[in-house]
Amino acid sequence: MMKTNIEVPIRCTGVAVVLLKNTPSGHHVLLLKRAGSVLRDAWCYIGGGIEEGEQAWEAALREIREETGITRVALYTSNTFDQIYSAKENYIYVAPVFVGYVDETQDVILNHEHSDYEWLPVNEAIERAALPGNDDVLAAVEKHFIKKTPAEWLRVDTP
Repeated sequence: MMKTNIEVPIRCTGVAVVLLKNTPSGHHVLLLKRAGSVLRDAWCYIGGGIEEGEQAWEAALREIREETGITRVALYTSNTFDQIYSAKENYIYVAPVFVGYVDETQDVILNHEHSDYEWLPVNEAIERAALPGNDDVLAAVEKHFIKKTPAEWLRVDTP
């Protein structure tokens, strides 16, 4: 009897964003504490869905604005991906990770999706991030966007 290979579908319908702010003690990472029913009280970076007609980078800028109120950001693609397997629905969710450098004078204004936020040194953010894999994303951001100046070709040209 011949076996049929079963595939696990991959869905890419959202984005993730790690925001960085330069402080006197070095770059800090923004983590947000979730307030909704999904992942309630989990600390994570920005994430959200891509809306119809949007490019992924446009969704990243919109999610930054909606979740934090931050409007001025130098946005980069990280060539890193957030990924989660859903056992309930049998699919792999993949989201491109963007990195944004923000001006230290910009205030964070949370929307209803989050109850708290903190700017943390990357090592503390890695320890606090709730989801498996978030630590790997933050370590990659540290290596390529904190310890090094990112390659200019990774910069997203925003209007």
